[in-house]
Amino acid sequence: MSEHVVSPKIYVLVFLTLIALTALTTAVAFIDLGPFNTVIALAIAVCKMLLVILFFMHVRYGPNLTKIVIAAGFFWLLILISLTLGDYHTRDWTPSPSGWSSQQAQGTPAGSSASPAQASPASAAP
Repeated sequence: MSEHVVSPKIYVLVFLTLIALTALTTAVAFIDLGPFNTVIALAIAVCKMLLVILFFMHVRYGPNLTKIVIAAGFFWLLILISLTLGDYHTRDWTPSPSGWSSQQAQGTPAGSSASPAQASPASAAP
């Protein structure tokens, strides 16, 4: 099995592309694109991630087993993200409690209007 030698020119081009994409990410952060700010930032991040994986980690020139392992890692990430989003989107399916009323928080029954200062002397401790 022979190693593939990548020329320094490729490394320099990938490095300059990564720097340009980082500058683009910074520039986009200062522009208000509404809900598309996150989408564009993630798209640029995915491009940078692919460049690092393909060239600096040598996956582009590596054996097929390496590509399968990388694909399995992304598949596992997809599973984790889908389970997280499934949990997030189904949180409102069950009703939440309405909370305590102010009388119940003070310790008196809900139907009683007596305040703790008006309690009977028999219940007070000596």
